[in-house]
Amino acid sequence: MTDRSFRFSHAITRKPARSITEGLRAVDTGAPDLARMQAHHADYIATLRSTGATVVELDALPAYPDSVFVEDTALCLPAGAIVMRPGAPSRLGEAAEMAPHLETLYGEVRRITGADSFIEGGDILMTETEILVGRSARTNAAGIAELARLTADWGEVVREVHTPPGVLHFKTDCSLLDAETILSTPRLSASGCFASYRVIDVAEGEEAAANTIRFNDLVLMPAGFPRTRDRLLAAGFDLREIGNSECAKLDGGMSCLSLRFTPRG
Repeated sequence: MTDRSFRFSHAITRKPARSITEGLRAVDTGAPDLARMQAHHADYIATLRSTGATVVELDALPAYPDSVFVEDTALCLPAGAIVMRPGAPSRLGEAAEMAPHLETLYGEVRRITGADSFIEGGDILMTETEILVGRSARTNAAGIAELARLTADWGEVVREVHTPPGVLHFKTDCSLLDAETILSTPRLSASGCFASYRVIDVAEGEEAAANTIRFNDLVLMPAGFPRTRDRLLAAGFDLREIGNSECAKLDGGMSCLSLRFTPRG
């Protein structure tokens, strides 16, 4: 399991659909520009591929405006994949659409099925030793408990934590940078949930920079947060800044745009 949480052979992405302007958002800051989002998405995919990974780019799903945010549909672990049950009713069909693609890459795909269970991948942070799941408006205690049951025989340890009030997903406010280091907003790190990790806080006013991804030797972070960028550079990370202005209008960030994994052969 060495470096299982940030070294990957594969990623799955999905092209943004024209219906993206109808996507969910906590605050309406204007409709995303599809052409600009497509350009940012292309940069994102090219950066993932530059690490040597195989990137699967799925076709757009116009019936699901938020379907570009594939991370919420599944949790990809070394032993197998778990298909999520999103807490947003309009997104339930996205998980079903993802399942067949996971089945072509994994020997075992399990599903969250409880009628009272809701869980989205954006609330899940996988580290080298545990899976942290933030309870939120999209992920409830039943969903977390079901995930723990489904992954127990794979040797996974699930720890329930709490997403800050008013924050969409747990990973809106944090990211894994390496086996020991987490990038976090001060409001989340102050909760003590990362007590056993080294924490780098984002700069004040740059909370949206907290959602980055470590993908092989690169850290992909949204462009436009220079003080946080400088903190990560000073810590020795190799960064790539990716435009995220349009996804941000739909509460989306770097982690939301891919499922990252190394399927066990």
